[in-house]
Amino acid sequence: FGSSGCPAPAPTRRGPPAPRAPPPAMTARLKKSRHLRGQVSNGRGRIGKHRKHPGGCGNSGGQHHHRINFDKYHPGYFGKVGMRNFHFIKHGKVIPTINVERLWPLVSEQTRTYYKEHTDKAPVIDVVKAGYMKVTGKGQLPEQPMIVKARYFTKEAETKIKEAGGVCVLCADA
Repeated sequence: FGSSGCPAPAPTRRGPPAPRAPPPAMTARLKKSRHLRGQVSNGRGRIGKHRKHPGGCGNSGGQHHHRINFDKYHPGYFGKVGMRNFHFIKHGKVIPTINVERLWPLVSEQTRTYYKEHTDKAPVIDVVKAGYMKVTGKGQLPEQPMIVKARYFTKEAETKIKEAGGVCVLCADA
């Protein structure tokens, strides 16, 4: 009951569906322990008692009493490799790429038709402003000149742009 004396509303279910019930447990009469009733050591051997974790829990003893197993089946488990990189910036080497076939959609259809008629000029497509750095060479280009500005061009992209009558301009910043 809440502070007002009324029963609190039942909570509504949100989130992922409830987990399924586990499969029914094994029948007790079929368990191994039933078969071992009456035996003194319960299948654990006569000499050492059945203690909880005689070799240690988990990965313990990898450099001590379990060393042979670790060296044989998990070589290189211990130790370090390589140099440390303090203040590692994960996005430092990310280069967003765009294919040649997706260059024209960066400008409007009006711009494209305008420059198709006025062939003395060519549109400037600044790939860096659109959020890309590198132009790669997949796809076809229409025979229409354009000026493409980017930080990097692949050889294939450069040849395709030049064959269409365009120019590749390298720019360091936006």
